Order: sequence, then structure tokens, then C-alpha cells
Amino acid sequence: MSASQIPPATATPGDDTPTLLVKIFGKDRPGITAGLFDTLAAYSVDVIDIEQVVTRGRITLCALVTSPGAAAASAASPAPRGGPTEGDLRATVHSWAESLHLQAEIISGIGDNRPRGTGRSLVTVLGHPLTAESAAAIAASITGTGGNIDRIFRLAKYPVTAVEFAVSGVPTETLRTALATQSAALGVDIAVAAAGLHRRAQRLVVMDVDSTLIQDEVIELFAAHAGCADQVTEVTAAAMRGELDFEQSLHARVALLAGLDASVVDKVRAEVRLTPGARTLIRTLKLLGFQVGVVSGGFTQVTDDLKERLGLDFASANTLEVVDGRLTGRVTGEVVDRAGKARLLRRFAAEAGVPLSQTVAIGDGANDLDMLNAAGLGVAFNAKPGVREAAHTAVNVPFLDTVLYLLGITREEVEAADTLAD
Repeated sequence: MSASQIPPATATPGDDTPTLLVKIFGKDRPGITAGLFDTLAAYSVDVIDIEQVVTRGRITLCALVTSPGAAAASAASPAPRGGPTEGDLRATVHSWAESLHLQAEIISGIGDNRPRGTGRSLVTVLGHPLTAESAAAIAASITGTGGNIDRIFRLAKYPVTAVEFAVSGVPTETLRTALATQSAALGVDIAVAAAGLHRRAQRLVVMDVDSTLIQDEVIELFAAHAGCADQVTEVTAAAMRGELDFEQSLHARVALLAGLDASVVDKVRAEVRLTPGARTLIRTLKLLGFQVGVVSGGFTQVTDDLKERLGLDFASANTLEVVDGRLTGRVTGEVVDRAGKARLLRRFAAEAGVPLSQTVAIGDGANDLDMLNAAGLGVAFNAKPGVREAAHTAVNVPFLDTVLYLLGITREEVEAADTLAD
């Protein structure tokens, strides 16, 4: 069809086009939406906007349409005389609604919805539970920044309540700063991200292993078999106090494993416990086309096994040296420390063909911070206060799959992924 053959558009009203907002309320049942538009079709109106919400079996259906005759008039000719009027439409819609025991409200106006302000953001809130007090405080904070809440949508009701606010009229960073203090005070997790197509383009997720993907600290599992658990704990505590950096503490702890039979690796692998929701997180991401990797200050003897078991795309960690069937108490190759994790994130992104701005990193410790800050979205998972404050956002519930909601993935999509996997 050539440009001259394309009919003039009539569904986009001018600023002065008379419009009607038709609102329907009541008990939901099949056929309400089709019935409303069948009723409106008799008046040759154009549909400008539609929104429908069903909550606990109650429907709220809104349709913004041109007033009868407005479409024809806006197409360059006056509205035909003697045709259907707005009054006729009102009477017919009310009669149809009453026949179904529904309520109808029709509001006259001019033009389309008012334009949204510049700056579009998505505010994801995770509550366990989400209280009315928390919702009120978050909404007030958004308004206080000059933002407007355009839409609220529930992403999940289990294992946490997850809702998403679409906000316009305020820069994303301004909104993120304003809501950062609310999270800890209200006991909810809040993530703020720029809206746009790039959100679902975050096609690489990289996570820490110990106390993130798994519930354990692998070095402690090895130490238990070597009978030096207390000494390893002491070295770890010294590192936490800042008396040793990560590389020093790693070498000091691994040295305590010297002489341990290498057969212990299989025992440690069997003892590793995945974090609740880990399999669901990875399975869902993979089915949606994401690539997934892990980086660890732990050991390849465990991460290589996790990579195979979980179908990961990338895995990197330190390697325990084994000579003549026994651990030597040393690691081989370049140490994966705080800077190394960020470096590996960049390498994985390059290999995956994903811009760094479209990556997600998940971790719990201070040695994850460089990686969390380098990623497009850094998520502190059940982390210490300093890590939570430095990361883009935090998750403080023990379910790793709640990270999916921060990416705008709904519980229904997760359940569909589970079905496909089965």
C-alpha cells in the first residue's frame, strides 16, 4: 500500500477532540470486556486507551474513547447531523452494565491522557510482608521527588509480595537516592531502574558462590574434614577485622589444608547446599535466554561441579593444588579476589556479547563490591549493612529467585518456566 492509499488515522485525537472515559466496576466474569466494546462499536467511536485490572474477582475496566461523531469530525468534516449522540452512548452503556449487575461511570473530557513527565523509572518493592505503612511511605517518597505514579503492578505474591511502580517525571538516580533510606527503615527491599527496552536486555547474570548461590562457605567444609575448622574461622575473623586482605587470608586458610587427601573433594561437593530458589533462578533465566555465570573466591573443585550440574555458562574460581593425590596447601594460578571478580565479570560480558550496562551481579560480601558496582545492576544478597548500602539494591529474604522480580519477571513467568523445564 502506498502512502497515498493509507487511510487517515482517526484513533489519535487532537488536544481539542471530545473524548469519554468509560469506567466499569463489578464482579468479574467472562465476556465483560468483549461486551463493553460490542456496545461501544455501535457508536463508531475510536479506542484511545484501555486498562483493566482484576483484584480478588472484582474487575475495573477503563476505556478512553472518542465521543460519538468526534472521529468523523476530526477527519476533516463536521459530525453528521442526526447521528448517535453522547447521551445515546451513555444510556446504552449504563443499560448494558445494569443488565450484568455492574456499575458504570462515564466522564466527558478533551483529548488524550496528559503527557507523562520526562524520566521513566521502575520501582520494584519486595515485602515479606508488604505493609500498608510501607506502601504509603514509598508512595509519599515518590511524590516528594516530583515523580508521578503512572501504574502499579503485582509481580508476585509468593515467596514474597513483589510490586512494581511505573514512575515518570523524575530522573532515575534522584528517585533511587530518595528511596534508598526507606528500604532499611521500612523493612522492605526497593530497587529502582530506568524503564525501557534495555531492562529485558540484561542478558548476563553473574553471582558469587559462597553464601549466595550456596548456603555454605566451601573453605569451612574442607577445614572440617582437615580438623582445622577453628583455625580457619580465626583467620576469617582476622580478615573481617581488616588485619589481612583477601589474598593473605586465602593463602593462610588454604595452608591449613595441606596433606588432606584429594578424595575429600567428592565429599565436600556432596555437602554443598544450594540456596533456596537457586535452581529456579537459574532455570528461569536460562529459559528466557539469559547467560549465567559464577565467580568465587572459593575453589574450582566445587564451582566446576556446580557449572555442570546447573548448566551454567561461565565459572571461575581459585584452584586448590593437588600433588600425588593430596592437597599441597597452595592455590594455583591468578587469585580471584575483589578486583578479580570485577575483571571476570567484564570478561564474561565480552564473551557473551553483552554490554556491561546490561549485566546483573549478585553477591553478599565486601569482596563482591567491585563486581556489584561494575554491573548494570548490582544486587546485595543477604549482605552486611556496608555492602547493602554500596550496592544498587539489596534483597534481604532467603530466596535467591526473588532477584527475578527485580528484572520485571513475574511469578507467572517463573511458574511457566518450571512447567517447561519439567
